[in-house]
Amino acid sequence: MKEIFLRYEVHQDHLTLISAGEWMLHTVLQIEKRLLEVPCDRKIIWDVSAISDFDSAGVLLFIEHLERFQNATEVEVVGYTENQKDMYDLLNRDIPKTIPSRKQSTLENLGRHTLEAAQDIKDFTTFTGHLFYAMFHTFLHPKAIRFKETVYHIHQSGFNALIIIALTSFLVGMVISYQGSVQLAKFGADIFIVDTVAISITRELGPMITAIVIAGRSGSAYTAEIGAMKITEEISAMRTMGFDPYTFLVLPRVFALMIALPLLIFFADIVGIIGGMVASNMQLGISMTVFIERVYEVLEVKHYLLGMMKGPVFAFLIAAIGCFRGFQVAHKTESIGLHTTSSVVNSIFLVIAFDALFSVIFTELGL
Repeated sequence: MKEIFLRYEVHQDHLTLISAGEWMLHTVLQIEKRLLEVPCDRKIIWDVSAISDFDSAGVLLFIEHLERFQNATEVEVVGYTENQKDMYDLLNRDIPKTIPSRKQSTLENLGRHTLEAAQDIKDFTTFTGHLFYAMFHTFLHPKAIRFKETVYHIHQSGFNALIIIALTSFLVGMVISYQGSVQLAKFGADIFIVDTVAISITRELGPMITAIVIAGRSGSAYTAEIGAMKITEEISAMRTMGFDPYTFLVLPRVFALMIALPLLIFFADIVGIIGGMVASNMQLGISMTVFIERVYEVLEVKHYLLGMMKGPVFAFLIAAIGCFRGFQVAHKTESIGLHTTSSVVNSIFLVIAFDALFSVIFTELGL
């Protein structure tokens, strides 16, 4: 089990900071990372009685952050031993008042970012395991499904997104038609613009554009909502009362998006084709009747189905990442913004990566 060197408890008028374990040279990096997360918006009572061992590196770290806290708020240190006090007096006397900051090398930064990415992947894998367990348990006990909350999130993530999805899809269809018609007109193959618009929208662009819009709209909202609940201790209270946050917070959002996104993709496909039809009529003079007849000839049902199959996968990724980043929010307001940004970036990246994976698989299968 991972050793906890530092934790804090937030009270109404003060914050209790509890240090524990070995504050030694090999642990100071972990401890410092945790110390930087401690808010300084109220009085701090720093309890060091649970520290089992320490060396000069640990005491220097304590001195550095004690001064930082004292510059921001009132600090009271309790529970220290005579040995700790002697070491503090010795080192604090010889520390220069201004310590030049050490510049980190490019290789060091790369290593740190790599470790953070690896930890993120590990945490997300753990989160996904909890999510699948909650999903399996819910399927075995259907009465535990929160239908009211699921319908609410379907309305928020699906119905309320129709306008932006319609506008985006219509414009994408028009852009494809305009750009494609310029090239096809050179070869007298104007009619093939219908093939280009219909197949590209239904197979690739419709699902991907819809998922990207939903990632920016609904995925970020999931992160902000759950993050705010974590800051206000609602999630901790929920666990205290014996409620599983995965069942009550995550699953309704995941189920809602897995239902809403395929429907939005179907809607986006239709609107995107209409956008291409309008542009074809304006640019090439292809009448809407001819366009629709050509669509009937070239657009097979499998193209719609292959595009729709991506919907539940994209929805699961967006909802899971949005909720995961929400649970990662720390007890400070700026953390919501940082994790909301991470949620959107991660969701869009995974949507594009999985879309590319689907394209390779479908091509290899001859679909």
